[in-house]
Amino acid sequence: MPFEFKETPLSGVKIVQPRLFGDSRGFFMETYKHSEFASSGINELFVQDNHSYSSKGVLRGIHFQSAPHGQGKLVRVIKGAVWDVAVDLIEGSPTYGQSFGMELNEENNTMLYIPPGFGHGFLTLVDNTHFLYKCTAEYAPESDGGIIWSDPDLNIPWPADGIEKPLISDKDKILPLLKDLK
Repeated sequence: MPFEFKETPLSGVKIVQPRLFGDSRGFFMETYKHSEFASSGINELFVQDNHSYSSKGVLRGIHFQSAPHGQGKLVRVIKGAVWDVAVDLIEGSPTYGQSFGMELNEENNTMLYIPPGFGHGFLTLVDNTHFLYKCTAEYAPESDGGIIWSDPDLNIPWPADGIEKPLISDKDKILPLLKDLK
């Protein structure tokens, strides 16, 4: 089996560890295989791939797309490192408003699957970070939404290094609190 899938405290959010096949020439790994993902409960059709490049201390998020364009993501780092966060935004969920975070980096090759209905954000931990994500829905500006990264009700455990003065887009600086979402 080329992947190991691990559950997180948030229902549907999964840690995905691909198997690396290496030798003196380098390595090979599968980063996605529909049959393997489907057998683990991730039976999504991925329709868009995104790539972001950031310097150390860039914070992107917390972003989401609302229905009918809810967007699941399979995220990974190919160069550098991030602290990656998923936030449960599914009304009625027992973990609504709770978050899960972990480091993704070029050494651990770990991926995180974040289903539709969740918010997502990340903080880059080193310069020259390349972050890739597969999405289950195309970008739909009319469904674009977000929550401010520092919402005290979310109490996200961001790493201390780089969070004192994160580099944030003008759009992300004015995102609402979770309690103010309409």
